[in-house]
Amino acid sequence: MISTSSPPAERWLSVVGIGEDGWDGLSPAARALVERAELLAGGARHLDLVPERPGQARLAWPSPLTDALPALLARRGRPVCVLASGDPCWYGIATTLGRAVPAAQTLVVPAPSAFSLAAARLGWALQDTVCLSVHGRPAELVLPHLQPGARLLALSWDGATPARLAALLRAHGFAASRLVVLERLGGPHERVWETTAAASAVERAADLNTVAIDCVAAPGARALPRTPGLPDAWFAHDGQITKREVRALTLSLLAPRRGERLWDVGAGSGSVAVEWMLADPANRAVAIEARPDRAARIPANAAAFGVPGLELVQGRAPDALAGLPAPDAVFIGGGVTVPGVIEACWAALPPGGRLCANAVTVEGEAVLAAAAARLGGTLTRVAVSRAEPLGGFLGWRPLSPITLWRADKPWGAP
Repeated sequence: MISTSSPPAERWLSVVGIGEDGWDGLSPAARALVERAELLAGGARHLDLVPERPGQARLAWPSPLTDALPALLARRGRPVCVLASGDPCWYGIATTLGRAVPAAQTLVVPAPSAFSLAAARLGWALQDTVCLSVHGRPAELVLPHLQPGARLLALSWDGATPARLAALLRAHGFAASRLVVLERLGGPHERVWETTAAASAVERAADLNTVAIDCVAAPGARALPRTPGLPDAWFAHDGQITKREVRALTLSLLAPRRGERLWDVGAGSGSVAVEWMLADPANRAVAIEARPDRAARIPANAAAFGVPGLELVQGRAPDALAGLPAPDAVFIGGGVTVPGVIEACWAALPPGGRLCANAVTVEGEAVLAAAAARLGGTLTRVAVSRAEPLGGFLGWRPLSPITLWRADKPWGAP
């Protein structure tokens, strides 16, 4: 039997969650950890909430915060306490410290998170609410979660965040949504006020605030579907885009799983990388595009769909692939006929990784057929026609047939 517990003496680093009610809101156990610490660290606001103790050193977080880690680690084995807002494991400092100090040496004592306090004030079921942070992150992260009837709680960056979120909601057809701004929850200066995204001027809030969004969609609102195959017209592109029907099939072949990274080689508009990231909030993608005009559209498309973390590498494969973080899957949407591209992508994949490549030309099909003969996998050919006006009627206009190759790198392969 394996035990994950450690004697208290081994847990030299404590991380104590503290609310706006400060010292009075701490449990006896949390107070004891603060009092026994030789070093008390935290934000200046957190330190001001705790009375000073003779002989106890204090450290206010520098910028960047990681500059404080050497001072903490230098006291390894001696009692150190870090103060953090609410639940330190939910968008908090505990995850940062956990990369430097093993969990067996750390004791985390959470307080109610801003999410829990907000749900309590609103009477919302927290398990049915999307909880996210735009603190130090782009506000566009809310966009994939805008759905009719959805409820969101967003940790704000500053007092202007409610107005920024309202502007995003208006731009995407959610102007009727109710916004509740919850300031300085749990303390003597708590304030809760309500507005709508349609308000022409949303007042500035206290910098410490959480925004609740009760989504109301207007007819035609841009609510992102949960399945792949977004409309081509939603992307900025010059015609170099994996078409909607083929993109849906391509995503099914790539089979995104939580937390995986995609290389989108010859990305064009970046549509495949965008939909890969929309498959799960933990997914990552790198778009590689040689043409400057196309590369310039990719960040704009990523932001418009709420995946601003999409990375862009402007350059031509295979040279542009050097030094990139290893992928879990690779899509080659352009450049399959460039010597060395398939080989470089295959070499970068770990065992179990997936490679999918599309070709529209006879020469590209020949390259994919040769790759399939050499590396295995499946070949699929798709022909799509769309009904378009033809005089006073509708006629079928065929898109170029597409050949898709999917191969899995065998386990045990180098």
